[in-house]
Amino acid sequence: MLLAGDIGGTKTALGVYTPERGPRSPLVRDSFPSDDYPSLEAVVSAFLARHDVWLDSACFDVAGPVVGGRAKVTNLPWSIDAEALRNQFGLRAVHLLNDLEALAHAVPRLEPADLYTINEGKAVPGGSIAVVAPGTGLGEAYLTWDGARYRAHPSEGGHSDFAPASEREDGLLRFLRGRYGHVSTERVVSGLGISNIYDYLREMSRVPEVPAVAARMEGAEDRTPIIVEAA
Repeated sequence: MLLAGDIGGTKTALGVYTPERGPRSPLVRDSFPSDDYPSLEAVVSAFLARHDVWLDSACFDVAGPVVGGRAKVTNLPWSIDAEALRNQFGLRAVHLLNDLEALAHAVPRLEPADLYTINEGKAVPGGSIAVVAPGTGLGEAYLTWDGARYRAHPSEGGHSDFAPASEREDGLLRFLRGRYGHVSTERVVSGLGISNIYDYLREMSRVPEVPAVAARMEGAEDRTPIIVEAA
């Protein structure tokens, strides 16, 4: 009985899986708004209070780097410790990994029905694979072929420098540099980036506002994204 969790800045999804049912048929699954809870322990406690299940082990993917079984969630004030979780819930084992690394592990197991082709191309056997996930933030990972199978690698590429490619994007870079100092790609390509682009177009490019959108953006200092968790 494995408790698997996807911990993101917007929501935390939990599910219980068994070898008999496999990875596509969870015994039970639920989702919780991350901001409503002070910690992952609180979310797991709420899950167990709602669902009467017995657990043997757990694995959580975290939106942020994982070092030595510990992680601090990007875009969420949570610190996660695998050993502390194991002790609190009496589990045999708890494993943490980066959320995009977890997605990368799943890529070789995708089926045709899971895919949507944006641009036709020709696959290169054994070629490297990139995973890009704009959600609350911008997650990135990649896979490399080792001669026998694909291996997944985490990446914090979303924090690399934003590289403008036009005069308008040059202006966006200057605008966001005044707001943040360092401007990462995540400041633009993400749910959080939507409000940054919106503010730039409104304040610097003088693009007229649509009343319905303006009302939604008003007071969005915390920058709750309009689009969340691409999957």
